[in-house]
Amino acid sequence: MARRPDGGSREDAGVHVTWLGHATVLLEVAGVRLLTDPLLRARFGPLRRRGDLPVHRHVDDVDAVLLSHLHHDHADLPSLRRLGHVPVLTDPANVPWVDRQHLGVGDASADEWRPVAPGVEVLLVRADHDARPMPHRPNGTTGMLVRGGGVVVWFAGDTSLHDEMTLLPELAGAPVDLALLPVGGWGPRLSPGHMGPAEAAEAAARSGARHVVPIHYGTLHPTGWPATRLGWTTDPGHRLVEVLPRWSDATLHVPDVGGAVRVTPRGGVPT
Repeated sequence: MARRPDGGSREDAGVHVTWLGHATVLLEVAGVRLLTDPLLRARFGPLRRRGDLPVHRHVDDVDAVLLSHLHHDHADLPSLRRLGHVPVLTDPANVPWVDRQHLGVGDASADEWRPVAPGVEVLLVRADHDARPMPHRPNGTTGMLVRGGGVVVWFAGDTSLHDEMTLLPELAGAPVDLALLPVGGWGPRLSPGHMGPAEAAEAAARSGARHVVPIHYGTLHPTGWPATRLGWTTDPGHRLVEVLPRWSDATLHVPDVGGAVRVTPRGGVPT
């Protein structure tokens, strides 16, 4: 198979994205499988997964986990342990916790690219999410840039809008091809430190992203919420369809949970 200088092949150029619900996304880049904020259970604590959604109880052969922060809907211990002993990339403040849980090798490089595999590397970037600090876990937060396969992916994590989003192409050394942007939450109202559809649209514009996939919505709800009154869970995705064109000419993809999108390098044809 012909190889490119960045370690990928012509056949695996670009990124294949599978949304598994909430903030859990499987990124396949140049043959490397990265999983963001794993939540692979139907219920935990006071939250439940929508009953009409598939539960991906295990994801095989993950090469690394990208952990934006340690709130329980992003850093679920049983889900993380199902993945086995794999590198966990997160904010430096969270690394001791990762190590204490024996999840894998906690790692973070705040100011430099971290190689995950030949041709694929990750850089921590700013995320503003200091609402609801936890007394029992570290509260480091981060977004991440992933570079490989001829594309740049921005996993925003949980964040509010901030000015440094305009610096992402400079940090990446290339335009942002795909932004994974949170647009909702697990309740009908958003707490501080989150983005709704309007803020996500502005974030897409600030970053100059070429493609957008909304995440962090449509999946979870509090225990006891009537199944007939869950329209608020999916509304953010519909609203982003309306508001994104006012801010950005990015191509919007709104997959179902378990659905996949492929974004090819600039000049290619996305499928």
